[in-house]
Amino acid sequence: MTNSTESAAPNILLIIADDLGKDAINGYNEGIIKPFTPTLDSIRTNGIIFHNFWVNPTCTPTRASILTGKYGFRTDVKGVGDVLSSTEVSLQKYISQNNNNSYATAVIGKWHLSGNDSNFNPESFEIDYYAGLIRGTVDDYYQWQLSEDSNTSVQSEYTTEVFTDLAINWLETQNKPWFLWLAYNAPHIPFHVPPLNMHSQGELPEYQEGENPIPYYMAAIEAIDFQIGRLLSNLTHEEKENTLVIFIGDNGSPTQVAQSPFLSTKVKSTLYQGGINVPMFISGKNVLRIGEDYNLISGTDLFATIAESSGVNINEYQDSKSFKSLFTEPSSIRDYQYSEIRNNTFDAWTISNGRFKLIERSNGVQELYDLNIDPYEQTDLTNESLSTEQSEAKLELENELENIRQ
Repeated sequence: MTNSTESAAPNILLIIADDLGKDAINGYNEGIIKPFTPTLDSIRTNGIIFHNFWVNPTCTPTRASILTGKYGFRTDVKGVGDVLSSTEVSLQKYISQNNNNSYATAVIGKWHLSGNDSNFNPESFEIDYYAGLIRGTVDDYYQWQLSEDSNTSVQSEYTTEVFTDLAINWLETQNKPWFLWLAYNAPHIPFHVPPLNMHSQGELPEYQEGENPIPYYMAAIEAIDFQIGRLLSNLTHEEKENTLVIFIGDNGSPTQVAQSPFLSTKVKSTLYQGGINVPMFISGKNVLRIGEDYNLISGTDLFATIAESSGVNINEYQDSKSFKSLFTEPSSIRDYQYSEIRNNTFDAWTISNGRFKLIERSNGVQELYDLNIDPYEQTDLTNESLSTEQSEAKLELENELENIRQ
């Protein structure tokens, strides 16, 4: 692996957990039951915890928005299983084109941007190396199909461990700065029992429908933490010092394990805060701030931020705004956040200025919330007479929504 100097280009590690909401991780007030996650706790407490990070309500569009820097209506990836066109410029390709190919790039783990086509090779997006799960989920964490080098093989080892092994093996062969996108499929269903040495939930029986799924969900999160710790410990001290670490959830927690104050009807697959306002911790190379950040940040913004962190002279790209400046000092990044979803019955969009949040469906139904006094969206202001301030805010958000979607 690369040896680093004080001026070396940073290694960049983006870690994505699948279906991980704020209520299921330390550092956020939502939720009472939390996992034991010493590695993630260290990443968080040695860097920045973001409180207003918005993504999409489901995994496919979130991943597409990070990969392309574009909102889903531009790529037509707005729902689970939508296929991203191979004509899109990936973040990895953009970094290579603008850095004279000075970075090695890899995506390891869950892809879920090409439907269920196991023959698809994400390296066609000019990613140097891909190995992992093309589909969105597995039927069994211990029996699943690995795709690598355009070949597939059936694996009988735990997915979280295999993805980590692949990441470690790839990193050991690198001789230049690297950008590793490591996407675990955990803690996404099916609920299961990870290897006992990876979690603190005790000897859980095999999960049966109707049992409390939360201990299984927590065990899967703890297994991620265990494996991230193993990955980081495999780096030399110099390599760790030269690595920027970004950890996110790709959407909110699933209905079965949602914790108060999130309602089970307002988490994953919805545009409510429980579905799109998710965890993000950043620490490591060039991150000089420690503590909390409340800037409005969107998933698309990871494109420009990672590109700029790699040395590309960039502030904005498509729908992406770099927030790299926040690594060193507080500043303002966005005036508005945007997210969207397409399901079987309608399209829907949401926009917020940090205080007021508007949700609009293609059938014309609207909802308006004041997040300052109603952060968990219990009172739809459109059900009553709007004050002048509320009416003006609603009009402002409607106009900005129209501007974004032109």
